[in-house]
Order: sequence, then C-alpha cells, then structure tokens
Amino acid sequence: MLTARRRVVAVAAAALSGALLLASCGDSDSGSSDGKTLKLWHYEAPNSAMGVAWAEAIKEFEKTHPGVKVKFEEKGFEQIQKTAPMVLNSDDAPDVMEYNKGNATAGLLSKQGLLTDLTGEATKRGWDKKISAGVRTTSQYSADGVMGSGNWYGIPNYAEYATVFYNKDLFKKHGIAEPTSFEELTAAMDKFADEGVTPLANSGAEYIAHQYLYQLALSKADRAWVDSLQLYKGKTDFHDAAWTYGAETFADWVKKGYISKDSTSAKAEDAGTAFIGGKNPILFSGSWWYGRFAEENKFDWGTFLWPGSDLTLGSGGNLWVVPKGAKNKELAYDFIDITMSKKIQNLLGNKGGVPVAADASAITDPKAKPLIANFDTLTGREGLAFYPDWPVPGFYDVLVSETQKLITGSASPDDYLTALQEAYDKDVPKQ
Repeated sequence: MLTARRRVVAVAAAALSGALLLASCGDSDSGSSDGKTLKLWHYEAPNSAMGVAWAEAIKEFEKTHPGVKVKFEEKGFEQIQKTAPMVLNSDDAPDVMEYNKGNATAGLLSKQGLLTDLTGEATKRGWDKKISAGVRTTSQYSADGVMGSGNWYGIPNYAEYATVFYNKDLFKKHGIAEPTSFEELTAAMDKFADEGVTPLANSGAEYIAHQYLYQLALSKADRAWVDSLQLYKGKTDFHDAAWTYGAETFADWVKKGYISKDSTSAKAEDAGTAFIGGKNPILFSGSWWYGRFAEENKFDWGTFLWPGSDLTLGSGGNLWVVPKGAKNKELAYDFIDITMSKKIQNLLGNKGGVPVAADASAITDPKAKPLIANFDTLTGREGLAFYPDWPVPGFYDVLVSETQKLITGSASPDDYLTALQEAYDKDVPKQ
C-alpha cells in the first residue's frame, strides 16, 4: 500500500499530475517494437536504495544489449496507482514497470487481463528459486486476483517492512533510552509529549497514519487473523478485539499528543522531512526510507522492530510487471533478470534496501546489516503481515479518509471500524 503511498519520489506532486495521461497521447517511440528500445517506468527516488540499484541495472542492461536504449520515465506512485488500468489498456503501455502488489492492485490487473503471465519465465530463469515463500506470496495470483497461489504476474526484486526509525540524538538530549518493550515505547512518548515534543512523525493524508493503527491492531493479532483479512480465509470482523484496540489506542494517542492533530492533511513526504529535520524523534514507516535517511539525516539515528508484536507490516517489495500489451517483452524479461543478479542485489543491500537474492557476506554497510537482520527475524517467525489497504479495491482511500476523521475527532473508533467493515464487505470476494 501500500501500498501505496509507500514511495518517496523526489518530484513535486504538481509536476506529476497528468503525467501518465500525457504518456498515452504521443511519444513517437513509446510503442516501438523494433527491439531497440526498452520502455521502463518506476517510481523510486533517485537517492533511494532502489533508485540507485535500478540506475545501475539500466547501465548493465545497455552494456549487455548493444544498440538497445532504455527509455526510462519516472512516475509517481499515486499516479500509477490511479491510472494504470487505463494506460495499460492502451497502445502506449511500457515494456516493464514497477507496480504495487496485493489483491487490490496487481491482483486486480491480473484478473482484468492487463498483465503478462510470467510463470514460464520465473521457472526458466530461476526467479522462483531465488524468492522465498513468504516473499513470493505477492507474486502469484489466482484467476480471481487473490494473492498467494496461481500464476506469477510480478517479480519482487526487493523486500520491505515497516520499522521504527528513531533520532538517537533527540533521545539522548531528553534522557530517554532506546525502547525494548511496548511499555518503554509509550513511556518514551509520554516524556517527549510532556516536554513539548510530538514524538511521532505522521501523515494523515497518506499511508502513514493508518499504518500506525494497523500495527497496533497487529500487536493483538495472529497469523490466522492476517490470513482472514488478506487472503479471505475466514470472516473478518472489524469490531474484534484487535481492530478495536488499534482504533481506540490510535485515537488515544492523538489525545495524548503522541500524534499531532495538525498532521491530518500532511503527506508522507511531510512526515519524512519532519523526521529528517529533527522535529519528531520517531517515524514508523517502511524500510524504503532508509537510503534517503542515510543521505539526508544530520544526526545519529537507528532502527528497531515495533516492540511487543510478532507481526508487522511488510512483504515482498513492489513488483516488476510486464503489461499484456508490452511491445518488447523479451527485453523486459532480460531487464528483470539483471535486477535479480547478485551484483544489483548486493548493491541494493548496501544502499539500504532489503534484497531478496544477495550474498549476506557482501553486505558491509553498518546500518544496512541490522536492517536486513531484522527482516530475516520477521521472515523467520512468519511475521510479514502485508498492508492494510490491500484486501479490496479502493480500500486505501477509505482508510485515509476515515483515519483522518479519527485524528480530527470527527468520528469515534466505533464509527471508524463500522466504515471499514462496510467498505471491506462491499468488495470482498464471496466465499
């Protein structure tokens, strides 16, 4: 979610408006099928681990494919999220693109027949052997577009999970030790709030707010609960103990000043820059922020897994998908293969990404090591719980708008959960 919502793009949102629509209105070589152009879309910031790795992959591709040029276009996550079905159903679809994983996104496009079945390539090129079982869940989709089984419609070339980023200098300044339990985390936030510091960086207008709430619910949940919500293996009750705890605790945190009411209209970028600027000592968000923080943070910082929970948000990373209408599919498969190579995977790991096919001994960056080790801890206990907006189409927008109401106090936790239940039940596949 997310999806979504989950990428930091170094381009102003205004500049991205309409970008995908424009792409379908011209661009003389966009539909080239002469085998001399690979049209690539992705939405990774240039200084992120993935942005750096994919730039190197482009160089490697052009070096190993003389005479072939990569036509790369940077897109915004939200733009691709909202307009992909229309663009991919046109003659101007790219050959390979990054797309969000999950039932409501890649699953929906696969069901609509807009994506190429990659099962044969995954087997032939050994991608299926490189990707672990927990990570490959988001690669495969049934005929109904439900993840976890069926054909391969995408290849996750990195993994991701939510972690607690914290400003060690601010913790030290306020005499607070790194929390090792949930009780210590809330005690730390109490002290920050008492001393006039809002502890949590937040974005109410995008994904970060509802991911805090989902993590709180996960701390009271188990694998069966996740499978019911995400894979439809049972009935999901949004008024159960876990969801109720998440909504009530989140609302309470706003009242206690852990989360600012002024963050209602903030974007994910705003939360990230607030953390970078030292305004908030804690940001709970995805590992995709690591590369940017490594480059821009001017203070000592670190990460730790959300305490007191075996489950946390995470999955295989966003997918390389090949549109059904792609003109140069073989070139697309070759590019994907390069991103899965040891060279690119090792680079990804050392730049702060979470690789799926790297050599552990090749990861030497001191902060990247614990980032990857924590991911290994999560996968070892089957702790990846995906993202809250995945289950049904349109759920992301519902989560954003309803969580904003919790922040402003215009809706109660019970109202919030009722709204989620209605949105989920409307589109969940009938069992």
